[in-house]
Amino acid sequence: MDNSADIKKLPRHFLPEDFKITDWQNLQPYFETLLNRPINSRHELENWLQDISELEAVIMEDATWRQIKMTCDTENKALEEAFTYFVMEIQPHIQPYADRLNHKLINCAYTKELDTAQYFTYLRSVKKNIDLFRQENIPLQAEIAVMAQQYGVITGKMSVEVEGREYTLQQAAKFLENPVREVREEVYLKIQDRRLQDKDALNDLFTKLVEKRDQVAKNAGFQNYRDYKFADLGRFDYTKEDCFQFHDAVKQSVLPLVEFIYDRKRQKLGLSSLKPWDIEAEPQGVKPLTPFETGEELVDKSIECFRQMNPFFAACLAKMKAMGRLDLDSRKGKAPGGYNAPLAETGAPFIFMNAAGQMHDVTTMVHEGGHAIHSFLTHPLTLTAFKEYPMEIAEVASMTMELFTMDYWSVFFDNEEDLHRAKEHQLERVITIFPWIATIDKFQHWIYEHPNHTLEERAAIWREILVEFTPKNLDVSGLEQYRQYSWQRQLHLYEVPFYYIEYGIAQLGAIGLWKQFKENKEQAIENYINALKLGGTKTLPELYAAAGLKFDFSPDYINELMLFVQNEMEKLTRPH
Repeated sequence: MDNSADIKKLPRHFLPEDFKITDWQNLQPYFETLLNRPINSRHELENWLQDISELEAVIMEDATWRQIKMTCDTENKALEEAFTYFVMEIQPHIQPYADRLNHKLINCAYTKELDTAQYFTYLRSVKKNIDLFRQENIPLQAEIAVMAQQYGVITGKMSVEVEGREYTLQQAAKFLENPVREVREEVYLKIQDRRLQDKDALNDLFTKLVEKRDQVAKNAGFQNYRDYKFADLGRFDYTKEDCFQFHDAVKQSVLPLVEFIYDRKRQKLGLSSLKPWDIEAEPQGVKPLTPFETGEELVDKSIECFRQMNPFFAACLAKMKAMGRLDLDSRKGKAPGGYNAPLAETGAPFIFMNAAGQMHDVTTMVHEGGHAIHSFLTHPLTLTAFKEYPMEIAEVASMTMELFTMDYWSVFFDNEEDLHRAKEHQLERVITIFPWIATIDKFQHWIYEHPNHTLEERAAIWREILVEFTPKNLDVSGLEQYRQYSWQRQLHLYEVPFYYIEYGIAQLGAIGLWKQFKENKEQAIENYINALKLGGTKTLPELYAAAGLKFDFSPDYINELMLFVQNEMEKLTRPH
């Protein structure tokens, strides 16, 4: 394939080149034109879809930039207002028009002449949007979008003082790798105490979000928001029962492996019991891994790491660097977390993260880099809608990159010992994330099945589910007041409800691709690229099949993959 990653802004044919979105008034005429245009042939229908696609790309890019700028600086009121203005004053006007355009497409006599292979998933999605659309949900959805952003505003202000200096919570987390146990414990407790200061504000925000989301679901004729959201997310290929099966499989096949990892960690540290502040630590005398110092160094090393694997992957990151599409360093006032934001019109996405010089940041960078490559690979698809792929494949793109790149991490480490530790750490993360995914997912199912729960019931069910998925050999005694609010650190619960099980499903896909990679690198990379460049034009099982994978999260399959990872971990821990 072409290794240049020479991404081009889509040319405009329908909108003026210099058109900018300022308010609804300057946008509305384009929707009116599309709505009133006669369609007298399949050719005219395809041109009409191209114009819709162009309009969608321009709107999505504008909205995404507003969100990016706001998360980069949560203390800038003007940026927050620009985002809020779009969500409250522009988006609500777009939705009824989008619904009418959807009806026009489905009712058009020439729609049945469209190529079924290419348009099947798109038309399925359009029909789903028609089924879910309710006029009365428009203001509610706008309110929810604005409220959800308050999570970033509240948590973006959180910082702690360590050794006389102020650190964001992301920066402070690096002290949890400190070989001195007292330091780790002190910082861990400071972070938890800081979170507790806002527990009531975060509880209150969540209660309001649950209430409004439940109303959206009821308005659309659903029994609860979970069932509504499954439809909204286009989960055509699995059910809530599959999620419950996943929770059980994690308990049976993954928890024992996590307990094995924790026991080995405890022995390595020479402790009688392992506490939460010991999980990331190394024994006395072993320095924490420092794969890079600055965001600049992180991106340069990541480009080199990608280059050694595949020149096109490196070219994608280099292009983003040249275009200024990276904001990597952690700082106060920046929203927490990390993301890759696709930019529909210009094509090259934006990577946002909170790097603090830790190994965790390397995995975040290559993870978001995987998403970025996905954005580059789908940019040539003819319609904006074709580039909207399911999250269950989106996360395969990113999580696979965490595993593929391990073979090239010598870029970050100049000695074999550190490289081995980094790989071991990564494989531990691959396994130990599963119980947390199951915990968060199971909690969400309960929350939205019982939308009128009290705060006491919420705390109780969270404790119950948390205990169910906490390794028995992790000593959490004396930490109850922190643990009952520990769900509040998961931004997905606030900002993207029900988006979390995807990480579990995709992690299975990523492990499957890594298994291929271990057998035949070139073939695995080719399968990866072939699946990603399809965007959302195929069903989930078809996308997985294109990557040479099974779309399966049964206990047997999970068990098989866990045994493979365990075997790879044992290879790393044998004397070398």
